[in-house]
Amino acid sequence: MSRLFSSSSRTRMVSGEDGQIAVLILGLFVIVLVFILGAVDVTAAQLARMRLLDTADAVALDAADALDATAVYRGGVAGPLVLTDASVRAAAQEHLARTPTPPGITEWSLVAATGSRDGRTAEVTLRGRAALPMTGWILESLGGGVTVTVTSRARAPVS
Repeated sequence: MSRLFSSSSRTRMVSGEDGQIAVLILGLFVIVLVFILGAVDVTAAQLARMRLLDTADAVALDAADALDATAVYRGGVAGPLVLTDASVRAAAQEHLARTPTPPGITEWSLVAATGSRDGRTAEVTLRGRAALPMTGWILESLGGGVTVTVTSRARAPVS
């Protein structure tokens, strides 16, 4: 029901829908804010993934030079250099121990798949937890977080 409201020289309609635009604006503001926070966190996760991949590349290149000393002492270097799972893992662990954790990553570790499948290629798989600046505390309180896993391969040029 509407009624006329008269004040001095102005007349306006008064209805039960006054103030509804404020609720609409507030709702749209919340939606836009959620999109912005989500975009910031997705960008942070992607940057953490790229930093972890850079580290995995460096570790794999270092591990590709980690030949199996026992095989070399037994058979010499007549053929291609031989890599083993143990030599690749040891070189990768040593490299990670002396490398500082990149920004945006709270922790990292080697995955069990790290090693050499063919004896010539070093395969390094790293798993890290990305730090999300906007919603990370919510995910952590729910018992989760964003875990990023990357794999990098490298082969020693000596054959």
